[in-house]
Amino acid sequence: MELMKITGIPGIQIGNAQNLEAATGCTVILCEQGAVAGVDVRGGAPGTRETDLLKPENYVDKVHAVMLAGGSAFGLDAAAGVMQYLEENGVGFDVGVAKVPIVPGAVLFDLMCGDSRVRPDKAMGYQACIAARNGEFCEGSAGAGTGATVGKFFGARHAMKGGLGAACLKTGDLMTGAVVAVNCLGDVIDPGRGVVLAGAYREDPFTFMYTEEGMIRQYDKAANVFAGNTTIGTIITNAALTKAQANKVASMAHNGYGRTMRPAHTMFDGDTIFALSTGQVAADVNVVGLLAARVMEQAVINAVTKAVSLAGFKSYGDIRMEK
Repeated sequence: MELMKITGIPGIQIGNAQNLEAATGCTVILCEQGAVAGVDVRGGAPGTRETDLLKPENYVDKVHAVMLAGGSAFGLDAAAGVMQYLEENGVGFDVGVAKVPIVPGAVLFDLMCGDSRVRPDKAMGYQACIAARNGEFCEGSAGAGTGATVGKFFGARHAMKGGLGAACLKTGDLMTGAVVAVNCLGDVIDPGRGVVLAGAYREDPFTFMYTEEGMIRQYDKAANVFAGNTTIGTIITNAALTKAQANKVASMAHNGYGRTMRPAHTMFDGDTIFALSTGQVAADVNVVGLLAARVMEQAVINAVTKAVSLAGFKSYGDIRMEK
């Protein structure tokens, strides 16, 4: 296997738009030729659109983009800009009188980071499409991960910066990649080393608070944590998958969340993963699924290690310099 840039998957374009002052943004994955798609929503507080279309028994068999955004439910507005861009370019499901772009999406809660009055909107969604067309994509405090934070169980003052990450692996002709905006309630760990990379912390001296252990100690107390979290991502592969198989790959990719976030899939997270198949390569769905989990794991790690401090939230780079 070899590492490759996720933007190297044929038929896929990825772009970000963000407002750094307000600390919010969106990420768009364009597949203008259409891609078979699936989704798996695991968290207890999701914010999504067009996910019912991705059920295997439903009619529409291909999507034209996936939109990931901050802004909580307000951020779903960014999908309108993606639809406008695709319609202007003649892309969509042909209904005779028009072509309707199929754009599933998911949002995360970033309103406590930056200016809560500013959210991704139609204009920002359109800008992300322009960036995708121009090949402008980066990780870290960008796109849907701009205002993402992690380690929030003990309150915002103990939280650190999350972000946007990507990873892609190629084995033979098979390409499998992941894009993810990491905004979890818990801590992010490097499972290979068993160490926390970013999460809830105390100052003077800097120490991690280990969210899972803290939650266990408080097992008999009703949690008072607003559902202000959620990690949202997309698996992209050139494997030929059916809708049912794409849904299975999205499900298996959640193992990448479970390996890197402690805890994952809580009632305070809306954890969601889409899967996109461009259909060029025959491949065993089990292999695609295990690779999906592996690249999602690395994408989560990249999201926090490439993030920079913003709106007063420390980043992984800050604590490395302090040590």
